[in-house]
Amino acid sequence: MPPKTGTEERKLDHIRICLKENVQSRTASTGFEDVHLLHRALPEVNLGEVNTASAILGHSLSAPIIIGAMTGGTSEAAKINAVLAEAAEEFGIGMGVGSQRAALENPKLTQTYAVAREKAPHIFLLANLGCPQFVKGYSVGEARRAVEMVKADALAVHLNPLQEAVQVEGQTDFKGALNKLRELARALDVPVVVKETGAGIAAEEAEALEDAGVKAIDVSGVGGTSWAAVEYHRAKRSRRGLSERLGLSFWDWGIPTVVSLVEVRSSTRLPVIAGGGIRSGVDVAKALALGADAVSLALPFLKAAVGGRKQVLKTLQYIVAELRVAMFLTGARSVQELRAKPVVVTGKMAEWLKARGFTLEGYAKRGCE
Repeated sequence: MPPKTGTEERKLDHIRICLKENVQSRTASTGFEDVHLLHRALPEVNLGEVNTASAILGHSLSAPIIIGAMTGGTSEAAKINAVLAEAAEEFGIGMGVGSQRAALENPKLTQTYAVAREKAPHIFLLANLGCPQFVKGYSVGEARRAVEMVKADALAVHLNPLQEAVQVEGQTDFKGALNKLRELARALDVPVVVKETGAGIAAEEAEALEDAGVKAIDVSGVGGTSWAAVEYHRAKRSRRGLSERLGLSFWDWGIPTVVSLVEVRSSTRLPVIAGGGIRSGVDVAKALALGADAVSLALPFLKAAVGGRKQVLKTLQYIVAELRVAMFLTGARSVQELRAKPVVVTGKMAEWLKARGFTLEGYAKRGCE
């Protein structure tokens, strides 16, 4: 067996660390504990009437859920992607593959990503490449190869300046990234979706991304998996003191998912995907009520995938059941109705939004179905 490349080794490290180590935010929170849906004692709807069907970028979903981008580039990742894709196909939801850089560097790894489309021929599937790679020389050609590799319906370009700054091998050149995104948006035949990786997106970036032609934004705020924490564990194992220190110092860096969602929803007309620490169907309901068009979850499905397709399906069933009950208790028959329901934001999230000049008064919770 040929030796693994540096990118392959990192992918394998990331999987193992996420499964075995504590990589969740320590003191930072998504903010969903400060978001409250108004309970209806007379919901005037039967639970059996509640319909979770939704859509994103013209693609129908049985529930507004996307299995977040996680992995690829190793034999272990191929197995995980196959399991996740099978479950996504059966359930009728979306999915993103992990960064495809490894397969662009070594075409022999293509199958570890392509298996997703093979197992799920009908789902909304996102290809994935990192923004730093485009700054360092990737072009529209590499983007098209990534899309074709998985026969994707969209290309997700992930923004991960925090992870790159902490990572021993990190690529920290981001100057000119917006122009690269503009070039991609103009040249590709599929929509470009920009996603953060756990530190959130502010209104200022959202406005710039919309102007650049990006078609959707996944906010991926702080409160879930911390990639600074993941790189901390990698650095600790390899005794790289500076990266270990940086990982600890920036473990909880970022914008809470709730704040990022409100800022992006308030400042653009783009479809918004709420990612970052969403762990239950109640969180999903709160995100949708705040105006998200869909939500993305990664770690819960990664852990479930280790147990096989049935475990992923069980996780999905639980999350969707929680979403349906939350909708029922607010009197919402559909996702569209849920977006129009009252939301109360209190505590630190209310303080943060006020400090940033955002309130829920007159808040346009636009759906982009």
